[in-house]
Amino acid sequence: MNRRFRLRLYLETTTFNWFFDEREGHDDVVKLFEAIKAGEFTGYTSRYVTDELEQAPEPKRSDMLALIYGYGIQLLARNENAEALARKYIADGVIPASHFYDSVHVAISVIHELNMIVSYNFHHINRNKTSTLTAIINESEGYTPVAICTAEEVLKYGGSIRGNGSDRG
Repeated sequence: MNRRFRLRLYLETTTFNWFFDEREGHDDVVKLFEAIKAGEFTGYTSRYVTDELEQAPEPKRSDMLALIYGYGIQLLARNENAEALARKYIADGVIPASHFYDSVHVAISVIHELNMIVSYNFHHINRNKTSTLTAIINESEGYTPVAICTAEEVLKYGGSIRGNGSDRG
């Protein structure tokens, strides 16, 4: 039996911004949303993302929130286990305490056993330090590590991405 494996992707806040901003990576983000809508990938986001999106000015706020429903993105609820794991990342110096939501984006994707986080946050999420250290913490806590990448990497490599998914420092 030859069943196709569909990657489960967590769309972090910056991915929604990139959809509307004409900067490098924009076209790939739009293609990724279309691929999710077409059923090539399963897209997830969380209440933590919607909290951040709701801080944007109108009309961008409504436009970004509409992507969730318009493209069939599944919305994950707040999760105490994810928040506890996020606090562990912070306590271990992976992500600064002032960026709790960045930490919880990684943690909620791990708790829900998603395959990849799609992020353009190169300061705290999509970087080697975060990929490497969260993988160590996740394994010590009994969780599977998650790949962190851009939309371009998901589209280019699809299911072949393993490990950290990023070569950024």
